Amino acid sequence: MTENVLTEIREQAFGENPLEVRETDHYTQEYVGGMVDRWDDLIDWERRAEGEGRFFIDQLKARGVRSVLDVATGTGFHSVRLQEAGFDTVSADGSPQMLVKAFRNGLENGGHLLRVVHADWRWLNRDVHGEFDAVICLGNSFTHLFSEHDRRKALAEFYAMLKHDGVLIIDQRNYDALLDGKAGGKSTYYYCGTEVEAVPDHVDDGLARYRYEFPDGSEYYLNMYPLRQDYLRGLLRDVGFQRINTFGDFQEKPVDEPDFFIHVAEKTYVEDPDA
Repeated sequence: MTENVLTEIREQAFGENPLEVRETDHYTQEYVGGMVDRWDDLIDWERRAEGEGRFFIDQLKARGVRSVLDVATGTGFHSVRLQEAGFDTVSADGSPQMLVKAFRNGLENGGHLLRVVHADWRWLNRDVHGEFDAVICLGNSFTHLFSEHDRRKALAEFYAMLKHDGVLIIDQRNYDALLDGKAGGKSTYYYCGTEVEAVPDHVDDGLARYRYEFPDGSEYYLNMYPLRQDYLRGLLRDVGFQRINTFGDFQEKPVDEPDFFIHVAEKTYVEDPDA
């Protein structure tokens, strides 16, 4: 399908058995116009900004970051916040519908002209040019990759986009808790819309299918791969990241079971990465 056609799709297509949909490329058919139009109702920009505070900005500034590649731009929340904080930001996403929405949101939220790029993570260096101080992949986006080959290729592309002392910040739902039957509802910090429900519709070791219910009665679904925390940390090390700090809901030592894990992975070579 051409990009123009993709931006006009309104309805999701999962086929006769949605539980069989476990391919990386299907996400472009999940983020359709109807869902993209409602996505900010799920996030609630104001409440989300209040919940995460300056966490990402402070993590980046503490490492002297100036240039950032946002590889999971979505509707533009973090790209806009980073521009407001003075970072030189490029905004990439695999969904053209999300990029259209992000560009409009940038203009409507502070008059920011986002530099948007339609890019597939597996060929990121083909689609995006240059090196960056930081790459961010937020919003549980990495779980759209269903094969380990795709996950390793994408992380290798992120690694290659970074300068020698760059940093990757990547997050994920707490799928450990979901798979182990300890949690699974709507996130407190990430999906802050009070009138939108985001609940697990099906969970197994290879699929976390979520149902999103909006106030107008519409329902949409996302199929995602349930990454365990230690598995993703292992992939980051395999790709070459030297030191990895993991936070739970923006806390280094969360008291309760967190909704999200945030991994801050540094590329700078160190003799003992565990020290």
